[in-house]
Amino acid sequence: MKCLVTAAFHEDGLKVLRELMDVEYRSWRETRKIYLDGGELASLIENVGADVLVVEADFVTMDTIESCDLKVIASCRGDPYNVDVAAATAKGIPVVYAPGRNTVSVAELTIALMLAAMRRIVKADRILKSGTVKYVSEGEFVDVYNAIVGFELKGKKVGIIGLGAIGFEVAKRLKAFDVELLVYDPYVDPKRVKAVDGRMVGLEELFKESDVVTVHCKLTPETAGMIREEHFAAMKPTAFFVNLARGGIVDEDALFKALKEGWIAGAGLDVVQQDPAQSDNRFLTLDNVVLTPHIGGNTYEVVRRQSVMVAEDIREVVKGGKPKNILNPEVLRRSGGN
Repeated sequence: MKCLVTAAFHEDGLKVLRELMDVEYRSWRETRKIYLDGGELASLIENVGADVLVVEADFVTMDTIESCDLKVIASCRGDPYNVDVAAATAKGIPVVYAPGRNTVSVAELTIALMLAAMRRIVKADRILKSGTVKYVSEGEFVDVYNAIVGFELKGKKVGIIGLGAIGFEVAKRLKAFDVELLVYDPYVDPKRVKAVDGRMVGLEELFKESDVVTVHCKLTPETAGMIREEHFAAMKPTAFFVNLARGGIVDEDALFKALKEGWIAGAGLDVVQQDPAQSDNRFLTLDNVVLTPHIGGNTYEVVRRQSVMVAEDIREVVKGGKPKNILNPEVLRRSGGN
């Protein structure tokens, strides 16, 4: 057998695969080609002679699946929207994935952006890098000091929109800061809210009461554009907004207006509508915003975690076992597997 890996993959995962088959490793981080279109991917699969395909961002379409003779498809994602699972299932191809691969990393970056925005860390850095700070007089130091007065997290109300895997990890970490947690999630199990000592509230109440609002719900037809101008208008002028979910959940014009006109104190953003953010993004013109280019899952640990997860599941499929994370287990039953 032969395996084609276009995902970023850790050596520990490659070792598992190489014990089973030949591996052609072409990480997008090295090729600098994040997405292969259907034709390019199908041609590469054919040229390599791959039986097993491991992707991260490439879209494995119905045409690709039908034109290739794959035995296993793996997506190194927790939300493997890039694989046509129905087409794979129709052809009897198991599809494994990596749920929770970046849960910890996104949760940690959420806290980092929250603190960076509240403590004016980026603004302080920009002021020093401007080359104008000389402290020739005491008054100049006072001017700088006054420009970067921050807020503590302790004792604040933090509103979490979406208490799924990532939202829950954020809530757990926030408890160490002695905050009060407000939760908006129409689908959450109340026991999950109780586990973090949270309080269920409506969306309007969450924005009105919270000192910090952090978004962790999925982008769906229901949540697209869910956060609007009236929500920002209801926030305290000392409140902060944090988004590590998807830019499409937020009316971005309304957020920019709220930040520029001082309706709210600041924001920490890892996602925007034109994602990932570029150097000409308008939020970079505001000193009360910390903006990163969709790096929530960009850690060494995520690469290792996703690699080991899918490699071990591929091993299970190849050896006739039961993979832990499979999107279409019915294909295994159909073929006589566990």
